[in-house]
Amino acid sequence: MNRRRMLHALKVAAELGNYEDAAVLPADTDPQLYLSRNWLPQPFHLICEKDAVLSQLSGAAQVHLRDSSVNRFRMDPGDHVYVPAGTPHRIAPLQEGVTIRYMPLKAGLQGAAWFCPECQNELCRYEWEHDNDKPVVRMYAAACARFTADLAARTCGKCAAVHSEINLGSYGWPTPVPAA
Repeated sequence: MNRRRMLHALKVAAELGNYEDAAVLPADTDPQLYLSRNWLPQPFHLICEKDAVLSQLSGAAQVHLRDSSVNRFRMDPGDHVYVPAGTPHRIAPLQEGVTIRYMPLKAGLQGAAWFCPECQNELCRYEWEHDNDKPVVRMYAAACARFTADLAARTCGKCAAVHSEINLGSYGWPTPVPAA
């Protein structure tokens, strides 16, 4: 993967799509910084095995947290949010913005989780090993496509509410190739 130069982060971010989380520092830098430009709410809660820090470079967003003593943070330019390991979190832009995610070089497992829109019960979770050399947006797209295709995964076992499908096209994410 070609690393982007961090010297002009806002200029580089103009080339990125929603939640692209593109690595921007040399491959062996710890912690690594991941840059994304976001204008749509993240379609899932991201779960990271290790601690992470979010930093808002432009625009404004809310970070929604689960299983935490704090449920929501507003982020404006210059704000940072510490996300403890294992805490499901989701970015919901209030206006288009650029976010940097600081993560350890050996980040471990990541996962996408969805929660019932009615009772907040966890519906489904998909996990993968983070790989600094592969675009994480492919994993996000694959998890969302899998969730959308599985009505049972989108149906709450507690209250029977059904989570809506995710339109990958609106995020500009690649369409995953189905497994053979």
